[in-house]
Amino acid sequence: MRIDGDAALWAGPSEADSLLLLLHGRGADERDLLPVAERLGVPDRIVALRGPVPSQGGRAWAEATPTPDGDSAVAPAGDAVLDWLDRLPGTAPKRIRVLGFSQGCAVALQLLRSAPDRFERVVMLSGFVAEVGGPADAALAARRPPVFWGRGTIDPVIPAAAIARTRTWLQAHTTLTAREYPMLGHGVAEAELADVAAFLAS
Repeated sequence: MRIDGDAALWAGPSEADSLLLLLHGRGADERDLLPVAERLGVPDRIVALRGPVPSQGGRAWAEATPTPDGDSAVAPAGDAVLDWLDRLPGTAPKRIRVLGFSQGCAVALQLLRSAPDRFERVVMLSGFVAEVGGPADAALAARRPPVFWGRGTIDPVIPAAAIARTRTWLQAHTTLTAREYPMLGHGVAEAELADVAAFLAS
């Protein structure tokens, strides 16, 4: 599995020494989250990656059909993103933050589980953690990087069991900021964007 670097969309100041990495949900593509990120007012260079697997007219991060209440098979996608970062030309960013939506959140957390010292913080929008264990979970629990987890109270996509599992895992391994948004389904709320902007600026 390999990330198509030519499909990556870039925004923000090219001279920035920090990077905000965007990971879309299943059935979307690299264009999905870029308008959201551009509204956050971050100083980072922003890059939106394309999932390597065709899915539902868009792209995904897993070869198998992922289910948020089971093993979402995101480990290969996490390895592919790490490989893409290693191949970036020039000086490596001093700070990397990750923002994921839905299945992209599972990949974002897989990055933390594989390389806990490499990523400064993660934003999860309507997402979940995969059941697969990460090779550096113990190191991650010792470091406890900041994670923002925003979700709608009427999200019909992420099952209750996956929400409970995700909450337990995040509380054990990260410094968690959790927010719920009434009457929000599987999407992003205006109030949520304001909370994300504050989290990234903190």
